[in-house]
Amino acid sequence: MGYIELMYLHLATVVPCFIIGTLLLVIKKGTNVHKILGRIYMILMMITALITLIMPTQVGSRFLNHFGWIHSFSFLTLYTVPAAYWAIKRGDIKTHKQKMILLYFGAIIIAGGFTFIPGRYLYEVFFG
Repeated sequence: MGYIELMYLHLATVVPCFIIGTLLLVIKKGTNVHKILGRIYMILMMITALITLIMPTQVGSRFLNHFGWIHSFSFLTLYTVPAAYWAIKRGDIKTHKQKMILLYFGAIIIAGGFTFIPGRYLYEVFFG
């Protein structure tokens, strides 16, 4: 699978994460809807993080001729999702909430914002 196909696959997983994550921030917590959407969100976030690790960086410096600074958000996701999952399983709502907010703002809002810088695909789509 080439870079373009991976990018579209990544977009197919991360766009629903943006929508679901936003909903999860505003709906009542602890409901069945929250739990179902939360599971979907966590699974999609893990998939999108794994996809991005396969994609070589296209902008900026590279580490090991593959990884860029934006990959740090993939690693953040791979740590945060299981940590948030285990926190809620232990009944630690405060830690779960902190991890999920960190995940949303770090991996969706901040990382997503960086995809709109010149030289990246979404910049070209929207501004190019």
